[in-house]
Formats: sequence, structure tokens, C-alpha cells
Amino acid sequence: MGNINWGIIGCGNVTEKKSGPAFNNIPDSRLVAVMRRDAEKAADYAKRHGVGKWYNDAEQLMNDPDINSVSIATPPASHLQYALAALRKGLNVYVEKPVTRNADEAQQMAAAVKQSNGKLTVAHYRRALPMFLTVKELLEKETIGEIRTVQIRMWKTSKPDLIANSETNWRVHPELSGGGYFHDLAPHQLDLMLFYFGEPEKYHGFSLNQSGLTPADDHVCGQILFKNKIVINGSWCFNVAESETTDTCEIIGTKGKITFPFFGTYITWKNETDEQTLNFVHPAHIQQPMIGKIVSYFNDEGPNPCSIDEAVTLMKIMDAFTIANP
Repeated sequence: MGNINWGIIGCGNVTEKKSGPAFNNIPDSRLVAVMRRDAEKAADYAKRHGVGKWYNDAEQLMNDPDINSVSIATPPASHLQYALAALRKGLNVYVEKPVTRNADEAQQMAAAVKQSNGKLTVAHYRRALPMFLTVKELLEKETIGEIRTVQIRMWKTSKPDLIANSETNWRVHPELSGGGYFHDLAPHQLDLMLFYFGEPEKYHGFSLNQSGLTPADDHVCGQILFKNKIVINGSWCFNVAESETTDTCEIIGTKGKITFPFFGTYITWKNETDEQTLNFVHPAHIQQPMIGKIVSYFNDEGPNPCSIDEAVTLMKIMDAFTIANP
């Protein structure tokens, strides 16, 4: 394909620093156009970021002959719609997480990929960050022996500091986001578990709305048993006191433990003979390492860094944690 010429559909907060500028920092990649339904905001974004074209209609952007790849950065409710339209046109697609609102929509997207000449990658960009690749390396070297259990705790107040401000706070409206803050944050966490431990055997959980402050459930619990017999227990609560907030992953093995925050910059590990803390600085544009891998994939120069099939598995797990069983 040569140069990957991008168009962003939904140039909101997530694209300001995390992804948008990175498209021009990768060899064989450039940001050609952006789209937002609010024409004034689309024009402003294009001006501030030095983008040559802007649109307030996604169809017009996808019909631009200079574009061969799109980044879908809208709220999850429209991910499927835009991905299907782009794939029908043979465009490559990079979809923000969560890939869709639920597993059924993700499976529809997976079916469309198989029928298209376009390629698709999901924005689970922590897979490409040095910090989380270091965790994977420690696991593969059996630094803490054979893995037995993983404990995930994400406890935040009803206004989490990790959540970007938005005019409508769409993240707590399930018809737009698929759920609540769990659907915004947990995809990063659970995807890393799939990245580290492979294929799950079974999973179950439950969710509830304890505080009643928003339409979305604010407390989620879940368990995963992987085929390699590793067990994961997760707890996500978005209504605790400020003093009790935490973001912790503990991976327990037969010889020690690895501890790290999913939204932090350090890893601590200890085994029977050593103990270390490793500190990291994430890239200024945190999605840039992932976008580099995607450009290589779109140009047939590397593997897909996160496929839609992997995202379908993730969404099945999230559904099992949040959709009430009969």
C-alpha cells in the first residue's frame, strides 16, 4: 500500500494527544483529514493540528480519494456503523476501545472484516508500551515461577480521575458506551490478561448500580479461568471514598509476585532471591507505538497487533461480567 493516509472519524478528546499527532510521527503514515459532526469544532481541530482537510460528515471523509485508512474515535455506539461502512469501501480501520458496546456487535464487525479487503485493528495500545511488554517478558522468563492467580482491583470515586471530561459524560450512558466506567477502563486491563495468558476457558461475574448516581452499573466483579489454569479475580468499584481508591494488578506465582498499576508508570517484582522496582515514562503520544505496529500491519510488514477476534473474546468476557444471568 505504501503510505498509510489516515482520516479520523470523531476528533474528540482522545485524539488531541493520545493518538492524533502520532499519525504524522510514523514513517509511511500521515493524517490527511478529520471529521466531527460539529463543523466548527472539526475546523478548529484541523487548524490547531495542521490537518489539511476537515469534514462534518463521515461518509464524505470515507469517500475522500486521498484516504485509505480510518481511525474511529467516536463513542462506542457508532463504532460498528462506521467500521462496517469503511470496510465495505475497502478501507483499513483502527477502532478505539471498547471495540463495540457488546459481543454481538463485535461479532458483526468480525464477520465484516472477513468479507472486506480492508484490515482492522483494535486500540488496545497498552500491548505496545514498554512497561507492559516488560511485564510480559518477566512472565515468560518465569521470574516469579509458575503463575497461579491474578488479582485486579480498580476502585475509584464516583468521578474517577482517569476519565476525560466530556460535555455529555456519555461514558455513563449504556446506550452510548455499552455500560459505565467499567466499559471505559476495563478493556485495557482485561485485554492485557488475554495478551499475557492466552485463551480463557470460562468466565463469569455480576454487576450492580450501588449508588444510583448514573444510569450505569458502578460495581463489577468477575472471574476468569484460563486454559493454562491461571485464575483471575477482578473487582471494579466506582463509588468508594477518595482515601480508598486504588489501581492495582498483582500477579502471584510459585516464587514471587509482580505488582503494577494499569494506569501508572512502575512495576515492582520480587522472588525468592531479589526484589526490584522499575520505573517507566510513557510516550508523549501514548498510542504511537501501537500506531507504528498498525502501519506495518496495514503495509503487510508485520502481524496484526490486536485483531477483532481477540476483541470479540474480550467483549464476551465483559458481557459475562455485566449482563445479568437469567
